[in-house]
Amino acid sequence: MTVDVVVLENIVKEYSLGTHKVRALNGINLTVSLGEYLALAGPSGSGKSTLLNLMGCIDSPSEGRVLVDGELVSDKSPDQLADLRGRTIGFIFQTFNLLPVLSAAENVEYPLLNHKDVGKRERRERARYYLKVVGLEQFVDRRPAELSGGQRQRVAIARALAVHPKIVLADEPTANLDHKTGNGILTLMKALNKEYNTTFIFSTHDPKVIEMADRVVRISDGQLVE
Repeated sequence: MTVDVVVLENIVKEYSLGTHKVRALNGINLTVSLGEYLALAGPSGSGKSTLLNLMGCIDSPSEGRVLVDGELVSDKSPDQLADLRGRTIGFIFQTFNLLPVLSAAENVEYPLLNHKDVGKRERRERARYYLKVVGLEQFVDRRPAELSGGQRQRVAIARALAVHPKIVLADEPTANLDHKTGNGILTLMKALNKEYNTTFIFSTHDPKVIEMADRVVRISDGQLVE
């Protein structure tokens, strides 16, 4: 039985630019199933990052409905949205977004501080476990400045997985990596997708990401294209 973890219905997103309104998304309908490895492909300015932000409950639509893990996003308060994000979604950014004063293990632990049901011992165990999963068991005490770009992205992947999410949203995850390192990161994420049945959704214009995806959804000028 297929389980839908993201449903977008008739999504419109507008932004105000001075006295004008800019329509970033126009009539988007999309369903993503549990365990998919999906690429949102399109050029810069096409609307793919906006779409990713709606899926991540970071932004809300001007019109239409967003359901994440069966829950209607528009019905929720900011605190409830934060709880839904924390329980359901892991994020991977092209700029890594690691806290420079924290070690690799502490960066992985950080989002778990909002999980009141996860105690200090379990946080540490999860951090070490997922750093081992991404091949960084020897670097748990290193700070981001002491790691390469590829290693920092692996820490970001471990951090995303540590919350046990159903969905991992990755915004141009290979953009700041060289070709070889980027391929290694993609291979790792594909393996994790298969092992944990975690849904991976990428916004990208990287041909390698598109090639490895199970499904490619193309977007142009705020609309999905066949």
